[in-house]
Amino acid sequence: KIFMNTLKCLQSNEFLLHVDLWRLFVNLEEVNKISLSFLKTFFETAKKHVSKSDSPMDFSSILRTFFQGDLCQTHQIYCLNYTSTVFYLEKLRQRDFGIYLKQWCERNEQCKRLHLPELLVAPLHRLTWYPLLLNNIWKRSTDETEKSFIQSLKEKVEKSIRDPEGKVKWLDNFQKFRQLQEVIIWPQVWDRDKRFFVPECLKQNLREKSSENILSSANRLLLHEGRLMLAESTRLLDVYLFLFDDFLLITKIKHNLLTNFIFYSQKYGGSDTSLIPVCPSLTPELQSFIREGGFCTVLDQPIPLDRLILKNTEPVHIPVFSLQNAFLTQHENRYQQCIAVFLLQAQTETAKKAWMSQIETAISNYTTQQEPKKSTASCFPVESSEI
Repeated sequence: KIFMNTLKCLQSNEFLLHVDLWRLFVNLEEVNKISLSFLKTFFETAKKHVSKSDSPMDFSSILRTFFQGDLCQTHQIYCLNYTSTVFYLEKLRQRDFGIYLKQWCERNEQCKRLHLPELLVAPLHRLTWYPLLLNNIWKRSTDETEKSFIQSLKEKVEKSIRDPEGKVKWLDNFQKFRQLQEVIIWPQVWDRDKRFFVPECLKQNLREKSSENILSSANRLLLHEGRLMLAESTRLLDVYLFLFDDFLLITKIKHNLLTNFIFYSQKYGGSDTSLIPVCPSLTPELQSFIREGGFCTVLDQPIPLDRLILKNTEPVHIPVFSLQNAFLTQHENRYQQCIAVFLLQAQTETAKKAWMSQIETAISNYTTQQEPKKSTASCFPVESSEI
C-alpha cells in the first residue's frame, strides 16, 4: 500500500504518469482483499470454537467458499504476470522511478527495510503455503467425509500451483530469448569468413535466412553462459559463450558500437543506454554488458551438441604454450571431419571444470534424447523406387 497508494497520489497530481499501475502491481489489490477476507473468516471461526467449547469447528464451509472460489484463481493471475512485472520494474528503476522507490517508499518504517521486489514476490510464497495449511487441517480432522473433501481441495491447490509455475518458467524463458535475439548479431557468411567472396550484385540473392529465428523456439533452454578467452595465433580474444540444450554458440564481445547505440536510442527514446530494459533472469555480467551498449557477434556457426568433441589440455602443454585453464572444443561435420577447433581459456581452474562439466552433461542429455528418435526413424520401411 505504501508503494501503490503513494504512486496513485503522485499520478493524481500528474507525476510519474509513464508508470503503468497494472503492469507493476497487476491484481495485487484483489489478491490482498480476498486473502484478508479468508484470514478473517478463518480466525473468527477458530475464535468462536475456543470461546464456546460446544461450538462445532466448521472449517469445511470456509475452505469450500474460498478454495473453490477466487482465492487460487486470483493468485494464478498474479503469478502468470509476475515475471513481466519484474522485467518492467527493472526497466523503471533505471529512470526517475528509482528515486521514487528509494526516497519516498523504502525509507518508510513499515517497509522494514524491504525493497519492492521482495514484497512483490510474497503472493507467490503465500500460494505455496496453502497446501501446507490444508494438510495440517487434514491431519487433525476426525471425520472421514471431511478428510476426503480437504484432500481433494489440497490436490486442486497443488495443481493450481503447478500450472502457473510451468507458465511462469515459459514466460521467463521467452523474455530471456527475446533479449538474446536483440543482443546477438549474426553476420552473413562472407563477413564471418573472408575466403568467401561474393560480389555485391549477388549478395541479395544469396542472403541467408534470418539467423535470429534460431533463438525464437520456446522449447530451447539456455543451460550455461559466460565469458572466456579464445586463443588465436597472435592474441587472446574476449568471447562470450552460450550453451543451449542442443548447441554451443561462440560469440565475440563488442563494446559500445555506435550503430547499436543509435538503434537503442531510437527504440527506447533516449541516448542513455542505462535505460535499456534488461531481463532479470540473465546473468549479472550479461545484464551489465547490455546496459553498457555491448553486443555479441557470432564468431562461427552454432556447434550441434551431437557433433561437439570436448578435450582437456594435457598438463605438459601448460608451461610450454602458456595455456592456463584451457580446453578444446572441436566441431565435426556429418562425415566426422573436423571443420573447426576452438582453444578456450577460463579465468580459473574451477571455472574451466564448471564449463567442461556443463558441456559434457548437455552432450549426454542431448544424445540420450536423440536415441529414441533415431531408433524410430530406422523402423520405417525403405522407400520404394517407384515412389
